[in-house]
Amino acid sequence: MIYLKTLYKNLLSSAFIVLTLLSVNANASEAAIAPQAPSWQLSTQSGEAISSTQLAGKATILHFWATWCPYCKVLQPKLVELAKKYQAQGVELVAISFNEDEGALPQDELAARGYTFPTAVNGDEVAMRYGVRGTPTTYFINKNNQVIFKYTSSDTTDPRLELAVKEIIKVLDK
Repeated sequence: MIYLKTLYKNLLSSAFIVLTLLSVNANASEAAIAPQAPSWQLSTQSGEAISSTQLAGKATILHFWATWCPYCKVLQPKLVELAKKYQAQGVELVAISFNEDEGALPQDELAARGYTFPTAVNGDEVAMRYGVRGTPTTYFINKNNQVIFKYTSSDTTDPRLELAVKEIIKVLDK
C-alpha cells in the first residue's frame, strides 16, 4: 500500500514537471516574436493631432492613465525620470488619457505636476485596442514598433522598468 502511494506521488510529480516544462517552452516560443503595437490617432487637450505615426522609428514609453488615478500619479515621476535618462538614445514618453470624468483636463493636470510630456485625450477606443484593463498601464515599444513590455503596476522600484527601456533602445533588424 505504501509502495502504491509513493508510486502515485512520483507519477503526479513527474507529470507536473513535464507539464510545467512544456508550458514554459510554449511561452518562450510565443514571446520570441513581440507583437506589433496597434496604430492610433488622437488629439491633445489643445486640439493638436498626435498619433503612433509620429512615433514611428522611436523607442516609446506609451502610458495609459487618468487624472483621477492615484497609482498613475505615483508612477509618472519614474517614467519621466527614465525618459530623461534615455532621451539621448531617442526615448519618447507619450501618454493617453482615458476613462476620464466629465470636464477633466489631463494636460493641465500633468503641467500642475511639473510634467511636459504630451498626453492624448479621449483615448478609450485606443485603450480597448491595446487591451488596457485599468490604470496605469504602460507599454514599452521598440523602434520597430514592437511591444516589448507591458507594465500594470505603480511600483517605481521595479527594476523591469529600466530594463524595458534598455530593451526598447536596442537597434534591431526587421
